[in-house]
Amino acid sequence: MNAILDALLPILLIIAAGHGVARLGILTAEQWRGVERIAYFLLFPAMIISTVAKTDFKTLPAVNMGIVLVLSVVVMAGVLLALRPVLHRALGIDGARFTSVFQGAVRWNGFVALAIAGKLLGPDGISLIAVALVVLSPLVNLACVFVFSRFVGGQAPSAGKILLDLGCNPFIWSTLVGLAFSVTGSTLPEVASSTLEMLGAAALPVGIVCSGARLEPRTLRRPGPALTIATTLRLFIMPAFGFIFAMIAGLAHDALSAVMIALSVPAGGGAYLLSRQLGGDARLMAEILTLQTLAAAATMPVIFLLVA
Repeated sequence: MNAILDALLPILLIIAAGHGVARLGILTAEQWRGVERIAYFLLFPAMIISTVAKTDFKTLPAVNMGIVLVLSVVVMAGVLLALRPVLHRALGIDGARFTSVFQGAVRWNGFVALAIAGKLLGPDGISLIAVALVVLSPLVNLACVFVFSRFVGGQAPSAGKILLDLGCNPFIWSTLVGLAFSVTGSTLPEVASSTLEMLGAAALPVGIVCSGARLEPRTLRRPGPALTIATTLRLFIMPAFGFIFAMIAGLAHDALSAVMIALSVPAGGGAYLLSRQLGGDARLMAEILTLQTLAAAATMPVIFLLVA
């Protein structure tokens, strides 16, 4: 339990620091977006390439991890789609609000997951979360775009645009670059390795500060059904699905921990951007992201204690 708290508390404090800096108005909203883009397109790819290139994936159960993660997301998506008529009739959750509930349940915050895995599991933890990034990014994005197209009728991007976006996703291409070095047994030149390590050292703190800056506790209204359902599904039910499938697949130790991290972190900020672009309930999405991030401070230690 102490190890879990030691891993989570610094991250929570950095999130709080990011929120505090944002409230002081030191940076404008546009400047924050610039910092996020630096972290997203430069710092995190550098860290992932540096770490993955040095990892021997033959020793990692990447296939079983991928199967567990895919099953968890597919089952959660199936449950939500099956419950959609009930949510509409009984709770008044219309199409736009349903997209926010859906995203809140299936999306995950890769910044926070990488930070926790790096702190709790070391370099191998980052490599394992990189596996999750490659597996979950295409699946989750395709599922969310489908839901928007089906229940809001927003102008969904074409299949070619989706594939192009996935190919340009820095988490995916940086992992593939690192994998190329790992699989072929090649080593990065010393200058490149040192440069990537220096850039990568800034990735986690900058990314987590940005996550904190996004929080908007003042937007939280009295928790309604949609907000409560999305938070419960993401922080309790999704980890439960992952644990069940992980036990069936025989995952243990660091692989099990990485899967539980990926499935128990709150939803990521990309959900809000997609909600604004495709006509979802952006305000509800912002509330879900804020409540999940705050609640995860309590739920994640409990989940890891139970798993241990």
